[in-house]
Amino acid sequence: MMPDRTVQGFIVAAAAALVVGGQVWGNKDKAGPVITAASALIRGDSSTDSALTTTASPLAKTTNAALAKLSSAVKPLSHPKALATAFNSYFAFKAAHPDEVRKPYLYFVDYGLPSTEPRGYVFDMNSLKIVDGPFTVAHGRGSSTSKYGIPTTFSNALGSMATSLGLYLTEATYKFRGNSGGRHYSSIGMRLQGVMSGFNDMALARGVVAHGAPYVTASKAGRSEGCPAMEQGRAKKLLPKLADGAMVFLFAPEKSLLTADLQ
Repeated sequence: MMPDRTVQGFIVAAAAALVVGGQVWGNKDKAGPVITAASALIRGDSSTDSALTTTASPLAKTTNAALAKLSSAVKPLSHPKALATAFNSYFAFKAAHPDEVRKPYLYFVDYGLPSTEPRGYVFDMNSLKIVDGPFTVAHGRGSSTSKYGIPTTFSNALGSMATSLGLYLTEATYKFRGNSGGRHYSSIGMRLQGVMSGFNDMALARGVVAHGAPYVTASKAGRSEGCPAMEQGRAKKLLPKLADGAMVFLFAPEKSLLTADLQ
């Protein structure tokens, strides 16, 4: 992975965090200088998830349009700013890296919701339509102590088996092999490149991928090793569409930072 791109990716996500009222994931001291730099890129006050600002940058206007089309169809959300965070990050990264975002799709997961609720969507960000969702998605076993529930711990570290939040770029599909309940299984997998330096840029090294899994059903999702796994049939249908140039955004609300003054 190229450090300059992942750092810029983190700035993009941090900029989105500023727009949506202070949402950021990671160590506050570490993120501070990046947020300061990012505030020059995207700035504006938002009172709801359906409108950021009508007078700010073209990026904000593009995000407004996406929110206006999609917000009413994406319920429930764990926080009113969930979609705004994801959409700002997507459009900002796409503007900075148009040659890398080769497909118009965004795979969004709201990890502020429990694993017994559908919390995943795939959006077409060109036509502003829902391609699929909501559907159940797994989180990492290192992110929660119980088999089912809401993840509360997120990590980028090797061996953590935790979910890493933020923006990812999709890579190729491959034949995935896993283990569930002591039994081996195979499915389709799709590699993910984290573009937020220090927060999810270890995804490739950790083997964090999107894949199908038998422990994910229509009504609940078991825990993965950090992968946003989905039902096997859905993975077979969706992952080839998402591979090689779409994006993924894994969201969770950081309540202690949502009310913090990060300006």
